[in-house]
Amino acid sequence: MWVEHMGQRFLYLRDPIAMSESTIMLPSYLAPIVVFLDGTRDIAEIRAAMALRAGLDLSEDDLRSVIRQLDQALMIENGEFRRAHRRAVESFRREDFRPPSHAGAVYPESADQLHEAIGDWCDRFQPDTPLSRPEGNLVGMLSPHIDYNRGHATYARLWQQAQDDLDSIELVIVLGTDHQGGLGRVTPTFQSYHTPYGTLPTDSAMVEELAQVIGKSAFDEELHHKSEHSIELALVWMHHFMRGREVATLPILCGSFHHFVGGDTSPSDDGSLTGVLDVLRRAMERRNTLVIAAGDLAHVGPAFGDAMPLDDLAKTKLKTEDDVSIAAIRSGNPQDFLDISVAESDARKICGLSPIYLMLSLLEGATGVHMGYDQCPADHNGGSVVSIAGALLYA
Repeated sequence: MWVEHMGQRFLYLRDPIAMSESTIMLPSYLAPIVVFLDGTRDIAEIRAAMALRAGLDLSEDDLRSVIRQLDQALMIENGEFRRAHRRAVESFRREDFRPPSHAGAVYPESADQLHEAIGDWCDRFQPDTPLSRPEGNLVGMLSPHIDYNRGHATYARLWQQAQDDLDSIELVIVLGTDHQGGLGRVTPTFQSYHTPYGTLPTDSAMVEELAQVIGKSAFDEELHHKSEHSIELALVWMHHFMRGREVATLPILCGSFHHFVGGDTSPSDDGSLTGVLDVLRRAMERRNTLVIAAGDLAHVGPAFGDAMPLDDLAKTKLKTEDDVSIAAIRSGNPQDFLDISVAESDARKICGLSPIYLMLSLLEGATGVHMGYDQCPADHNGGSVVSIAGALLYA
């Protein structure tokens, strides 16, 4: 992303999957280098491209120095990057569990302090009205993955409504947004997620079944689980309301559906996705299962690439548009939910699109209710917002 510092504009680069702790700030005049480091050019050709397209005559030594810094920060996908990635994956898999990546920053690290914090939020944000729920058992849930500082009201209302139905749950399938995930990717992990209340054991037999269906790419993006927050932030609330019970879980990160929103293909045309759904449906037949989609709704405003900040009228319009998507979620219709984003050319940039669609595909025909809705500020001026909602589905 671009940042301003001391009156200058810089391209700020960091490793989103936390293999490297280094960050790079490239002055705007050097930023075009990242476009030319595509593996097709040598040093001389990169120098020529910078001179021709950026008007910058870099010496070979200066260019090599910039490339060396990017390489040391693991910003270049080369042999060193692949070796570092392999070491990081091996280290991740050797851990006793997947350590919480946001404890101490988004929520308290100790169980007692976390229990107190969630209890306080729940005391302040009781459900708005008594739940008029459909017939059947709780089978699905839309839970936000925004930080608790901004989203605790929706989290509190949602999970308090769900708590009476959690004791009978035997398996939890958690579909989380993978903010760095590849197109159409679904990525399981053998690692068990840990919260301040203990460890939630991952169903390794189910992971094996998924890996067989997905094929050799099943764990290509497994390292994303290490720092991705979506699953973690949902599981902390779940573990709290399950009173620390170590229920079997199946954490799955879901990559972008951008190619389905802007193209002519559908998730139903993707053999890997349909195979994954078939495996999960069979698992749901064997055990009392809750499917959680850990996803937020709209991401709009200048912080997300839009030209204009949102005023009050635009925020009201956004709520109306979000209500249409929420209605599709409540009706348990995955295609209707996806078609809304297709029709608007993904204007709201729903980052929970893939996990919500996949949850609805597993629970097609379930009906539900929603509680909690908020537009959380995403910049200092309030002109950019992330919208969130909670929903419970029954069948």
